[in-house]
Amino acid sequence: MFEGIEFVNKEFFWLLLALPLAMLWYVFKNKKQTAELKMSSLKGFKITNSWLPKLRHLLFVLRLLALVLLITALARPQSVDVSTRTKTTRGIDIVMSIDVSASMLAKDLSPNRLEALKDVAADFIKKRPNDRIGLVEYAGESYTKTPITSDKAIVLRSLKSIKYNTIIEGGTAIGMGLATSVNRLKDSKAKSKVIILLTDGVNNSGFIDPKIASELALEYGIKVYTIGLGTNGMALSPVAILPNGQFQYGRIQVEIDEALLKEIAEVTGGKYFRATNNKKLEEIYDEINKLEKTEIEEFKFYNYDEKFRPLVILAGLLLMLEVLLRFTVFRSFI
Repeated sequence: MFEGIEFVNKEFFWLLLALPLAMLWYVFKNKKQTAELKMSSLKGFKITNSWLPKLRHLLFVLRLLALVLLITALARPQSVDVSTRTKTTRGIDIVMSIDVSASMLAKDLSPNRLEALKDVAADFIKKRPNDRIGLVEYAGESYTKTPITSDKAIVLRSLKSIKYNTIIEGGTAIGMGLATSVNRLKDSKAKSKVIILLTDGVNNSGFIDPKIASELALEYGIKVYTIGLGTNGMALSPVAILPNGQFQYGRIQVEIDEALLKEIAEVTGGKYFRATNNKKLEEIYDEINKLEKTEIEEFKFYNYDEKFRPLVILAGLLLMLEVLLRFTVFRSFI
């Protein structure tokens, strides 16, 4: 009945404690007000069974109900409709630069490095509703998969479609991937610009030195978070392509140029992370999500709807009904 109703003046409910006292007083006074006539015999009197005297207590019940309604009205019930409007005061533009070389199919993460990354990155994107995000793919060369956009549906579809292919030249061009990402952000007017660069290898191709690309990022005020993906030691990775087009897997040593990734992050004011399993990768993206906060201004609008008026009206009607019955139907008995 009172779902969604708040009482502003709850202290008035203490008055309800007076109702049991009123009932005791009524019982006590009723006994004194009832006239008694002692007779030795009722012979000669006609006895009639009237229901009106039995209903005279209804008047007191009506008065009690009216009091309950008035006390509830004094407690000032009201419903509150809260509407909110948010305004982003500090937007962030983010480019996720993803290594799509053949080594990303290694199975040291489940089901493989690339699919594990896509799952975690998708969750990260969903947690950034107020930011613009873009995607860059790189292997031996790099290209923009999705320009920075606020349409998360487009970004998520593009991320889902990322897979290893033989169209991109083989190798790992970290410098190229970073430079392409910088190019997507250099003209951004956002207050904060961020690149999340992920790789599982060493820079072994491309014509742009990663250190030069990191200096470009610094010049344009872009912060780079670097992630080295891969377990420590040996990993089951693609080593050859069979005649049927399937990969042949073998255990090879995981090699990640951590020194380079740390340097890129340090130069640009970012941070380096190492993801050795699915859980660690998820924790890394959660930490980046916490480090890069978007400032949001929230406005709340309150619409109060007072509910005491119907209670007062109903209490008044009950009191009027009591007075009407007292001076009409029950006039002979009270």
